Amino acid sequence: MDGHLNDTDRALRFEQDVVPHLHAAYNLARWLTRNDADADDIVQMSFVRAFRFFDSFRGGNVRAWLLTIVRRTYYSSLRDHRHEDDDISFDDAFHSSTDATGDGAPFNAGSHPESIAVSHDTQRLVNQALEQLPRAFREIVVLKDLEDFSYKEIAEIADIPIGTVMSRLARGRKLLAAFLRQHNLGGSDGLQ
Repeated sequence: MDGHLNDTDRALRFEQDVVPHLHAAYNLARWLTRNDADADDIVQMSFVRAFRFFDSFRGGNVRAWLLTIVRRTYYSSLRDHRHEDDDISFDDAFHSSTDATGDGAPFNAGSHPESIAVSHDTQRLVNQALEQLPRAFREIVVLKDLEDFSYKEIAEIADIPIGTVMSRLARGRKLLAAFLRQHNLGGSDGLQ
């Protein structure tokens, strides 16, 4: 960014470059907080911070830069307000299975009304499963499978090694698959 932009030009550039990623920012905040009002607050604080530090953005992936701010804002808020534990518990029942998690490909519901209804139920169950994931796994699954970031981009956003990204993604997907199997989804339906 050119550090010599006047306030009007700066606001216009911010609106053009950053504001289009509002949905992605809200999506990540919503999955982290699991609450619409808290997500709104996190996004608002994040956009204030992003605007304040927009001059320091040096190019690259503006969406990844913004989601890094969203994530850091969330964790700062969490630390400041102590909303919930940062527990990544290891559940022997979920992790003892030798089943593969698959690639997380979505169901191919087709366009038949009955298929569409099944698809909506499936989406509801997938959302419930995501809600059940420990936060550290949930954020990685959301960044990869919903926001389609690369492992490298996720590692930069979450400030963790790529190996940790891959491990949390695999464990998160395995937990999702186990939840869905408990609700008779998966296996022959496309999720393993």
